[in-house]
Parts: sequence; C-alpha cells; structure tokens
Amino acid sequence: MITDTTFHMIKNEMNALTLHSPFYEVYVSIYVLKENVIRTAVTKHSPEIPIHSWAIAPGDTQMPLEGMDRQEISELFERSSYQLEENDTQLILTTEKIKLVINKAHLHFTWYAIDKETKEDVWAAEDRSTQAYFFQIAKKAPVSHYLTRKPGELYFGLGEKTGNVNKYGERYRMLNIDAMGYDAEKTDPLYKHIPYYVTYSESSGMAYGLYYDDYNECAFDLGKEKDNYHGSYRYFETRSDFLDYYFILGPDVPEVTKTFSWLTGRPARMPKWSYGYSGSTMTYTDEPRSQERLGEFIENCRTHDIPCSSFHLSSGYTSIQDKRYVFHWNREKFPEPKRFAEDFHKEGINIIANIKPSLLVNHPKFKEASEQGMTIKNEANEPLQQQFWDDLGVYLDFTNEKTIAWWKENVKEQLLHNGIDSTWNDNNEFEVWDPDAVIDLFGKKGRFQDHRAIFPMLMTKVSLAAQLEHDPGRRPFLVTRSGSAGIGRYAQTWTGDNDTSWHTLKYNIKMAIGLSLSGVYNFGHDTGGFAGGAPEPELLLRWIQSNIYYPRFTIHSWNDDNTVNEPWMYPEITEKVSGTMNWHRRLAGYLYSIGNHSSTEYEPIIRPVFYNFPQDPVTYKENDEFMLGGDLLVCTIVEPEQRERAVYLPTHAGGWYDLYTEKWYEGGQNVSVPAPLEYTPVMVKGGSILPIEEETQVRVQLYPAASGNSVSFSYCTSTEADGKEETAQFDMTMETSDSAISVSVHKTRTAEGMPQQFAFHMPSSETRALWINGEETALFHT
Repeated sequence: MITDTTFHMIKNEMNALTLHSPFYEVYVSIYVLKENVIRTAVTKHSPEIPIHSWAIAPGDTQMPLEGMDRQEISELFERSSYQLEENDTQLILTTEKIKLVINKAHLHFTWYAIDKETKEDVWAAEDRSTQAYFFQIAKKAPVSHYLTRKPGELYFGLGEKTGNVNKYGERYRMLNIDAMGYDAEKTDPLYKHIPYYVTYSESSGMAYGLYYDDYNECAFDLGKEKDNYHGSYRYFETRSDFLDYYFILGPDVPEVTKTFSWLTGRPARMPKWSYGYSGSTMTYTDEPRSQERLGEFIENCRTHDIPCSSFHLSSGYTSIQDKRYVFHWNREKFPEPKRFAEDFHKEGINIIANIKPSLLVNHPKFKEASEQGMTIKNEANEPLQQQFWDDLGVYLDFTNEKTIAWWKENVKEQLLHNGIDSTWNDNNEFEVWDPDAVIDLFGKKGRFQDHRAIFPMLMTKVSLAAQLEHDPGRRPFLVTRSGSAGIGRYAQTWTGDNDTSWHTLKYNIKMAIGLSLSGVYNFGHDTGGFAGGAPEPELLLRWIQSNIYYPRFTIHSWNDDNTVNEPWMYPEITEKVSGTMNWHRRLAGYLYSIGNHSSTEYEPIIRPVFYNFPQDPVTYKENDEFMLGGDLLVCTIVEPEQRERAVYLPTHAGGWYDLYTEKWYEGGQNVSVPAPLEYTPVMVKGGSILPIEEETQVRVQLYPAASGNSVSFSYCTSTEADGKEETAQFDMTMETSDSAISVSVHKTRTAEGMPQQFAFHMPSSETRALWINGEETALFHT
C-alpha cells in the first residue's frame, strides 16, 4: 500500500509558514524572525504549543512571570524580508543570509549560508537523511531531532557542562540537579539547563547555533552514539511532546554568541561593588557564635590587608539545630541582625543572604504555606514531599500568585528590612521527581515536569522584584546557583559546589567557556574548591590568582575536615594572597567597564581564545587559557610546582606584552613565560588600554601596537551613596604613528567624587612620544 506522507503548506502569512501531514498528524511551523534566525516548531495534532516560553526575550523585552505565549513570539521581532519558492518536492526559503531547503516528502531540512560577497550558497547544516524526526521513527517514539555530523565539526556551549570545550563525541543530560563535589571533567548533569550549542566547521570557518526552547528533561548526543543504518549523526531528545528550535547563523562564533545573547535578553548590568572580592564560607554561620565570628572576619581583612566589598551569608543563619529554615533567624547565633548588617556596612561590605525554595516539614511556616496551597502538589492535590538536604520538605510553587506575594513579603521583611543588601538564591534546582507533580501555572494548572527548568529563574525573578520594591532607586544585584537560558537577565551565577583539586581548577576554565558561549556572562567559581579536603597552599594561591579575573570572585568552602578556606589560612602565602587581591581591587574599574560593555553589546566577559582570534586555527585546540574581555589572555597555572608557563600567542599584528615583565612577543608562536608564585601569567594584546584604579588617580596602562593602529576603550566607574549609584564614563582612543602615541580622552558621563586625574604609562621599551588630547604629557585632568 502506498501512503502519502508529504507535508503540504497550509499557511503562509506574517513571516510564518505552516506545513501539515495528515498521515503523521504532525504540523511543522517555520518562522522567519531575522535574516539570520529561523525558528521551527514540530507539533502533534495542532500547530499551537501550550507551554509558554521564558527564554525568548529579544533585547530589552520584559518577560512576564507567566512567560510568553509562543504563538505571539514573532511579534517581538521586526519582520525580515524573505523569498519563498515551491515545487512538487521542495520549499525553498531565502533571506538575506540563509537559504533553507525543505524536502516536503521526507521533511528533510538543509541549511545554507549565503556568502556576503559572492552571494553563493554555502552548505551549513542538514537533517539526518533517515528518520530525522521522532514521528518518522515510531508513533510513540520520544520527541527528537537528528542531524548529520561531519568531520571537522566542533561543538561548543550547552551551558554549564563538564569536559573539554569542544563537546564533539559526548553525550549530556539537561536537568537541574544538586551535584555537590562534582568531577569537573566527567559529572553530568549539573545545575544549569541550557539546551543550546554552537557548531563550528573547521573546513568552512562557518558557525551556527541551535537552541531548543524546552524546559523538560532532555539530552544531547553529539557523536557518542553510532548506528550503521544512519551514517554519522547527532541528536536532541526530550520528554516534552513538541519540538521548538531556533537556527542562528553566524557566520562566525562571536556573531552566533551575540545573537543568542540578544535573543534571550540583555545581560543585567551589575553594580560595581559586585566585581570585588566576596567573602564566604559555610563554616562561619554553622558555628554557635556566628555574629561574633563574622566580626572576626572583618578584623582579619584589616589585619591582612584584604579588600572585601561583599559577603555571602551562608544558610546557617537560618538554622534550628542542624537544619535550615528559610526566612528564620537563629537569634542565638545572630542576636542582632540589624547591628550585624550595620557593622559590615561601616566597612563597605554588602551582605548577600542565602535563601532556599523548600520548606522542611517541621518549618515554622510549613503549615501556613501548605494550607494556602503555595507548594508544588502531587496528583491528589496535596503538598508533594521530596527529599531536601537531610529531611523531607516541600518546594514552593513560583507559578502561584499567593506564593509570589508571600515570598516577596518575606524577602523584604526578614532580610531587606534587617539591612541585607541582596539575595543568594541557592539549592534552587527543584529536584521534584514525581512525573505527575502539579503546579498552579498562574491559575491554569499544569505539569511540573513540563516546566521544571524555569523554576530557578522564576524564584530568582521574584527575589529580584522584592529587592526592586524595597529600594527602587538602587541598582539591584542577586545571585542564583541554578537557571535556564536567559537567567543572565536577572542575576549573577557560579559553577556550583565544585571539588577541591587541581583537576577542578583546570576544567572549571573549560566550563566557564561553555557558559560564556551560551549567553551566561556574569559568573565565577568557588575559589579554592567547595567540597572535599582543604586545598594545599599552592593550589589555593593559584586558584585565587586565576579567579580574580572573573566577574565573580568568591572564596567559598565546606571542607570535610571543618577547616575554612580563607585568604589568611596559610601564613606562608598570606602576603602573596594579599598582593593578588589588592591587584584585583585595582582591576575593579576594568572589570566593571567590560561588564557594562557586555550588557550593552551582548558580548561575553570571559571568552575562549578563538572568540577574539577566529582566523587562527591553533586557538581552537584545547587549552587552559581564557580571554578577559578582548585584551587580557589569562594563562592559569593548573599544575603544582610550575614556575614557567608554555602558552600559544594567537596571530595578531600588534603582538603581545607580558603584563608583569612588559616583554613584547610576536603573535602566532608558542612561548614560555615566567610563572613565579607571586602571580599567574597574563598576556596583554598589543593595542590595548588597561585602566588601573589607584587611591588618588587612575593609572592607564597603554600597550601600543605598531604605526597606523587605532583602538578604543570606555572606562566606567561608579560610587554608591545613600543607596544611589553615581556613574562616570570616559571614552579613550589610542592611535599610533612611527613617532608618537596619541590618546584622546572624552568624558561622556561624570559624577561627583570620581577620580579627577588619569596618569598614562607605557612599557619601558616604548620610545615614541606620548600625546594626550593634543598635548605632549602623561596626565589628563577632568
């Protein structure tokens, strides 16, 4: 019997096409969103997807708590023009940058990039030729999407994942889980759920991204599986009953990365104090005299010359005996929370208090929350009890208006009114395993599992709303451990409860690059390691020396032997630690400036080397370096007793300067640079401007390139007084000739109390004259 499996076009309007196959009872909807972004949805029985989107919020789109109706997503975009051709077997859709060829008989997609200069089609990606979609496999097959896999393809992203930067040949689950003490090379899954990755072709130099807008448990196989009947392939599989994915053409990795960041919403702009050192440890708040112990932390910072701008207050402040109870103050440990906050504020230290989304069954507020229906429920509409830490508890339902109001009120009343500055949204993976768990879904009722990955974001968004309501004039800041695509719109994050080892130090760098290429830009790691034994002195020092170059720098631990990771824990290295952390303080303006650039331009703060040097094939090889912004190549020491560091310097006409020795090196070569215990090697790109904040002035370190080079940098700074942020910005341009280095400085925004003098410095080997705003001088006064 011959059966017609062909897909027929039943709709073509408002940049949306819909195809339908009566045989498969499947609809395929194609949306042209931008000239380089096309969305495809594959659904059963109806073209509509009932599950909202919480990820797609292009630019400054404000995402409502209840999410965005997927049928209305196209309205968020300016409709791009396209051409459509149809014949008996194919649909051919062409934008300015993409050509999509659809075989209607087999529902087979082939993607081409249109060369900007020649206008020729360049093959980019293709569905697997055999059974590319779930309905072609079996009627009850899991929802899946199979694509071809080509030699020379590299796969980057997937958010926070272990292993190498290139994920080729690996398999990963997408599922928020509390993976304390994880192996940074092998453990999977972890805390974040970002079903997105970038494909880069070594042969063509082309890159594109695939984002699957899905919040259920799902998985990616990027070449681990092999089946003789289907050739080389990779696939995405989900427990959802629909497929909704976005194809993002670069044509290079930076353009794909920026587009995905824009697609999932502008990265939050953080206050300057958040870029400073943030003290923390579980042990302090677990001790009986916590408030007194934390006072000692301040004294030790003074004694050892450790600059500190914030403190992560661990959950021990909420304890009753040995368990944690969110929004409860243990008055034996903290008899005077307001005075505790005032003492820290006098030292310029902001407090970020830990909060958790679960109530243990003996929590003082358990009855209240349960009776008002504010929890996730079982099929019988009863509070669903799940394992949480060392007891049973219930998770709060952040799709319930009552829960939202209750949570905000408690954040304000118990924390913000007591002087707490920010919230640390922790243990928010929402490990609910009942497949029939029920949520309110803003009055519509729904299955938790269909929405599980959005709960960390909703908790964070509600905590943010509480902070904004409490103090609408202050720039907010908060932290979350878990999250999904778009979490960077609201909060800073970190890579969770890592294990203490050199191995973790090495692979956390690779994990950072995966996050950065997945739209999450403001983050860091638990410096020194969170779980396991205490770090040896050299490991702690090297970890500190690396992590000062991240937007989040926190030393946080819960060591097995009850020791505490502190800057002064080893007297033999304390002086070196102090020097490193004071260098971090002086870098605050640079970090804040590139953080603001990240928010404005959708660019990562931490980058793989190939991001800035995509034309250099060597940069795509696995390495232990990363770029901080576009100027600093950070060469972390990941092995003990290493006093020299081999590093590949990317091909760059301006060459590279050693930050510490000021020696200049030509790009495109492997070199060996000093790596004494005093610092980790950092190479500065020739043609860079590096502002360093001193006590009375800003020292601007210039790294000129050869004649005919022009570079710019926007230096930003801010102060906070009475809860109000005052900002200043100075735009600097450096131009070079054979005889002179000419710098122009223009203030585009200024405020009282900002540095009034800039002192410009060049490497000692530089002999050309220095001119500032047309005057031969090294000083600039505002």
